[in-house]
Amino acid sequence: MFGLDDKLASMSDGTSLLIVIVVAVLLGFRHATDPDHLAAVSTLVASGRERGARCAALLGSAWGAGHATSLFAFGVPIVLFKAYLPESVQRGAETAVGVMIVALAAWLLVRWRRGLFHVHVHEHSGSRHAHGHVHGSPAEHAHERTRKARSPFQAYAIGLVHGMGGSAGVGVLLLAAIHDHAVALAALALFAFFTAVSMALLSTGFGLTLSREPVRRSFNRIAPALGAASLLFGVWYALGAFQVAPYSF
Repeated sequence: MFGLDDKLASMSDGTSLLIVIVVAVLLGFRHATDPDHLAAVSTLVASGRERGARCAALLGSAWGAGHATSLFAFGVPIVLFKAYLPESVQRGAETAVGVMIVALAAWLLVRWRRGLFHVHVHEHSGSRHAHGHVHGSPAEHAHERTRKARSPFQAYAIGLVHGMGGSAGVGVLLLAAIHDHAVALAALALFAFFTAVSMALLSTGFGLTLSREPVRRSFNRIAPALGAASLLFGVWYALGAFQVAPYSF
């Protein structure tokens, strides 16, 4: 995906503020579709006690805000001073992202193995209506719609960890295209902001998909496949962190 990033970044030479803004926005939306982002958000949303669009949007927004916070914090010294994180820290951050994806996937699989995902079928005016939800025990059934497996604060913390990975790459792309520090900082802020917006939108879409009746009916079969795929990707990502050369300028 870095080839596309390079093409987007090459659209601006830092002389046109409008072009810089457009490039930053495009990079933000593109960055949000990275496989590691999708894997993290999908398992985060799917493990929630309520998988509707509103809950997904809330978790996705919190996750995106955390990601944007650390991305901007680590990107500022790169943009201003070309001060890159040490190689060991870069690799450690990428490994932490992979471990986090593995942990989210494992949590989803554990909840599925415990039988916490199921569908109730209710009668409404002569028609059968599937209602899918998650709970921890029969005693919690009455409160399951108001409790969630992940809180927005937890999602924000997960986003903070995820934003550390690849932050140096963001700085490289911006530094390669922008020479004015003020404009570069503005572009970095836009990049972080629109990455967060994109993750909220993607999470909302994912929540809408999960809330559809056919998906709710079969989610008990979808959950293990989603968890296993994310688990394998997280392991691959963590191991790959030691094979990728650190960013340099």
